[in-house]
Amino acid sequence: MPEDPTSIIRRYYDALDAHEYGELEAILAPSFVQHRPDRTFEGRDEFVRFMREDRPMTDTRHDLIEVFGANDRVTVRGRLLDGDDDSVFEFADVFQLETDRIARLDTYTR
Repeated sequence: MPEDPTSIIRRYYDALDAHEYGELEAILAPSFVQHRPDRTFEGRDEFVRFMREDRPMTDTRHDLIEVFGANDRVTVRGRLLDGDDDSVFEFADVFQLETDRIARLDTYTR
């Protein structure tokens, strides 16, 4: 039975926050693409490598305010918090899934 789309997305944030890059890689499609205000990542390997080695803030966590969607689309509204639980920015993430993996992510921040 296919996994609930919102569960896959929650696993994505859990993996990022826990620095579990093997889990992150497992839930992203090989052709994963992320578009965000400051850059675009083309391919799962590029994205995971950045998260593991180059992201500027590593002591962060995602506070998910709303998670909604069905089928192959999920949208999340939340805040990125620093190590002191102060808000770094608010975000909206729009996910596209293919066969229980995340294929595309469009990120909007303010």
